[in-house]
Amino acid sequence: MEAIVKLQGVTKDYGQGDVIVHALRGVDLELEKGTFAAIAGPSGSGKSTLLNIMSGLDKVTQGQVTVDGRDVTKLSRSALSKLRLNRIGFVFQSYNLLPVLTAYENAEYVLLMQGVSAAERREKVMGLLKAVGLEGMEHRFPRELSGGQQQRVAIARAIASQPALVLADEPTANVDSKTAAALLDLMIKLNEEQGATFLFSTHDENVMKRAKRLIILKDGMIAENGAVSMEELK
Repeated sequence: MEAIVKLQGVTKDYGQGDVIVHALRGVDLELEKGTFAAIAGPSGSGKSTLLNIMSGLDKVTQGQVTVDGRDVTKLSRSALSKLRLNRIGFVFQSYNLLPVLTAYENAEYVLLMQGVSAAERREKVMGLLKAVGLEGMEHRFPRELSGGQQQRVAIARAIASQPALVLADEPTANVDSKTAAALLDLMIKLNEEQGATFLFSTHDENVMKRAKRLIILKDGMIAENGAVSMEELK
């Protein structure tokens, strides 16, 4: 099956001189189109760094990263922005909602940038806000929403344009178990019906259990890749 993400010998170092943190150490990874995968591992193992590199938000120290057939290590800033706009959805752990925009406006932002008509934007966004349990809250600003509600807006924004790849950094970390299950159901449905590829970083065992593929990071390296029992994670 064709890979939507391919990493070859990816290394990422932070710092300089005698103070260098080796966040990733020679990572090789292929992620096939249409998979529903999770990255797990202890805090500091490199999960968020790996997602940031795949999206082009961070640059590798060494190695090659190919996303949707394009080598992101060689793309210009404008080309990276275009790739993220049209092909990648990103759910940040800190939400990254625009404080001056309502829930509706945040969720429609990517569609607006893509030039989607107002009628189509409204149909998609209202459907998504209902699906994530925010019906009737579309006019609220982020400051008027709880952390869990802001996360739901962030997820709606990430999947509104039906991107080929959705990267999510701890998407269930700030929501209750019932909401987390509903969000996972929604993303699994999009994965199965639209063929979108999902990759989560997570500490949530429920996310790991429902992933079709599990990637375990330890000390910036892949320790396990594939079917891993919950006992092995403990």
